[in-house]
Amino acid sequence: MNSRFCRWLIVSALVFTASGAWAQLSAPPASDQKVNRSWEATAQLLKLQCSAPPAFDQKSVTVFEQRAANGDAAAQCGLGDLYSDSHGVRQDNTQALLAYLSGQGVPQDYAKAVFWYRKAAEQGDAEAQSRLGDAYRLGQGVPQDFIQVVFWFRKSAEQGDALAQANLGTSYVTGKGVLQDYAQAALWDRKAAEQGLAVAQYNLAGLYDEGQGVSQDYVQATFWNRKAAEQGYAKAQYNLGVSYNNGQGVPQNYAQAALWFRKAAEQGNADAQFGLGTMYGAGLGVPQDFAEAYFWLDVATAAGKLDASGMERAAKVRDANASQLTPADLSREQERVRKWFEAHHAKP
Repeated sequence: MNSRFCRWLIVSALVFTASGAWAQLSAPPASDQKVNRSWEATAQLLKLQCSAPPAFDQKSVTVFEQRAANGDAAAQCGLGDLYSDSHGVRQDNTQALLAYLSGQGVPQDYAKAVFWYRKAAEQGDAEAQSRLGDAYRLGQGVPQDFIQVVFWFRKSAEQGDALAQANLGTSYVTGKGVLQDYAQAALWDRKAAEQGLAVAQYNLAGLYDEGQGVSQDYVQATFWNRKAAEQGYAKAQYNLGVSYNNGQGVPQNYAQAALWFRKAAEQGNADAQFGLGTMYGAGLGVPQDFAEAYFWLDVATAAGKLDASGMERAAKVRDANASQLTPADLSREQERVRKWFEAHHAKP
């Protein structure tokens, strides 16, 4: 399989979608269009939090800093979160801390965030070690240094932090800060995947799909993609749809393919929107519906998230479906597209 292999080291809210494309209106998605790997870690999906901040009477940053200065690792980690508020990784935890402090925040300061993360990390706090590794990866508050990235992710991963385990796996895939080793990537991905981390489940599926670090096994690839998909991970939902469409790892089932494409499409996954639109146009797994096909294909192209080749193909299929609509129907679907972007707070 000539699948694209995309993987990023991310513990902030970085999002990248490798784009697939469909050959023609009547054809099912080609087997080489599966998105195999892409790391996306968000607070909503990961739900990772520092240890609860210590209870104290005066809910203020000043007291929080005093606790941190006295060596309280949880306070140090939490204070680091406050200073890196827009960092994106632990947003839920940061907001919880801000609420706990009665809304008394601090100006964003990555250097101070790193200072407090390091204090907690050196005491063995796994979450702080993971955050410190991420700071080195992003070059925020410290010079970018992938040797330090691996050092701190490993410290955290060895204590069982799932996000650090997944990121350490990524380091082994990219070969940044450590020699490339897919077997080690699979080992750390599996540790995180078995803890329920959707992004690690998704990436472990990608390793099985590609046969990197493990024997190629489409059944296992589908198993792990399903685990992530059932948690709402859009890229895994898309991949699961592709598996059903192609009959890889599961019996071919166009209805199931359309079901999983829809779940991902509704979350804004352009590849899935492309796939779902194509299935409506061809009547695969769903009743043939040119209007619905046009709608999803126009959403996919208007968002601009497909690569150049994907955009060109999607536009052709969209226009082929548009030719089957009356001017009134076409106008109605264009209005649906506009409202979809409005509802999803996005711009076409």
